[in-house]
Amino acid sequence: MSFGAGSLPPEVDGWPPDLLHYPQYYEGVTVRRLVAFLLDWAIIVMLLIVLHLAAGILTVLTFGLLAWLHLLLLPIVIALAYHIAQLASPAAGTLGMRLFGLRAWSVLGGRPTSSQAALHAFCLYGSLAVTGGLVAVVALFEPRRRTLHDMLAGVVVLREI
Repeated sequence: MSFGAGSLPPEVDGWPPDLLHYPQYYEGVTVRRLVAFLLDWAIIVMLLIVLHLAAGILTVLTFGLLAWLHLLLLPIVIALAYHIAQLASPAAGTLGMRLFGLRAWSVLGGRPTSSQAALHAFCLYGSLAVTGGLVAVVALFEPRRRTLHDMLAGVVVLREI
C-alpha cells in the first residue's frame, strides 16, 4: 500500500490510519523526521546566505536603514515561509520530509490547511526557542509519534509505504 503525490492513506473515522490498524505508517517516523528537519535547516541556511548578501547590499545602499531586515526579520520570515508554503502544498511536506518518505496529514482528513501549516510552523519554532528541541521527546512516548506542535496544529506525519 502506498500513497504518493496527491494520494493519502485511507481514513479511519476521520483520522489517518490508526497505529493499531496500520503500524507501518508510523515505523521509523521519529528518526526520519529528525534527519528531514536537519536537511530542511540546511536548505534554509543556504537560502539565508543568498538573501543576506542581497540584504547587505540593500543596507549599504540605504546607509544602514535596512540593517534590521537581514538581522532580525529575514531569518524568521524565511524559516516560517519555507515550512508553511510546503506543508500546505499538495505535496504535504517540506523538501526534507519528502526526501525521507514522510507526508503530513490533517486530523480533519486530507493535507494540512494553510492555517494548520501556519500554526504548525509557529508552534515548531516557538517550542524550539523555548525548549531547545527537547519538546521532540514527546514523540517518543506518543503512539502516533506526534510532537507537541503536531498536536497543537492538528497534524499527523506519516511514512510512505
